[in-house]
Amino acid sequence: MTRPLIAGLDGSAESLAAARWAAREALLLGSRLDLVHAEEYPTTAAVPMAGPDVQRRWADTLLHETADDLRDRHPELEITTRRIEGRPFEVLSAEAAAAEMLVLGSRGLGSIVGFLVGSVGMATISATEQPVVLVRAPSLPDDETPYEETPAGLPHGDVVVGVDIHESCDKLLGFAFDEAGRRGATLRVVHAWSLPPAYSYASALEPDIQLDVGQRVTQALSDLLLPWRRRYPSVTVDEKCVAGPAAQQLLYAGDGAGLVVVGRRIRRSPLGGHIGHITHAVIHHAASPVAVVAHD
Repeated sequence: MTRPLIAGLDGSAESLAAARWAAREALLLGSRLDLVHAEEYPTTAAVPMAGPDVQRRWADTLLHETADDLRDRHPELEITTRRIEGRPFEVLSAEAAAAEMLVLGSRGLGSIVGFLVGSVGMATISATEQPVVLVRAPSLPDDETPYEETPAGLPHGDVVVGVDIHESCDKLLGFAFDEAGRRGATLRVVHAWSLPPAYSYASALEPDIQLDVGQRVTQALSDLLLPWRRRYPSVTVDEKCVAGPAAQQLLYAGDGAGLVVVGRRIRRSPLGGHIGHITHAVIHHAASPVAVVAHD
């Protein structure tokens, strides 16, 4: 049986957009959608300061109204709701352990394009080993669909994944190929590279050095993707090696994508989880939904 999807709710427009995104994803997976509210979400304009009983009634109303909204949109989808006491990142990461993925809203600020991921979101990503998808609220009226969809009702846009050909990325590629296959979308695989410091002066004297390195990097990416192409013959793959800063290139490639997929290394230590600088930049600045896939 396919495991459920978890969507965290805190009353914000971003968490509603995340719940709607998660509902469509659950239909693609044939999964149940679990809406979860952690009791200690920070107080915001949407969550006024109040006593415990008032907070619980507010949370229950939030969960039930969101579930009703999603059932109206997707009558065939199984939805459950849970209000759980505890620190948000601990509650959400614990719930995600038995789920396919965790979906969270990621707050924007005014007219700034991109994610503004707060301490709860960052702590949750670091503590969760299942994929975490961050969804930003669109600038659309409440009665419009948050994200453009194809006639079949599937999320519109390519799936973009950033890979490092020098590191193991099987889990990252597996997630990205699965997502592209379910959506019938093109998978765009991006690897950004730069010349090693030892080549920095030589390339100025001998331009063919950069061309030669670029060809070798491109071949390495093709070799990496070959078994995945064979495993997913129905997925159209567009592979691209680009010279330049990885975060910048991935943000450029992900502009207008249906989903951007990035990885983070699992670090089991007293210091807690770790989010690399490239993933950190993408989740803060990408306008498209971003999936963070933890891997060894």
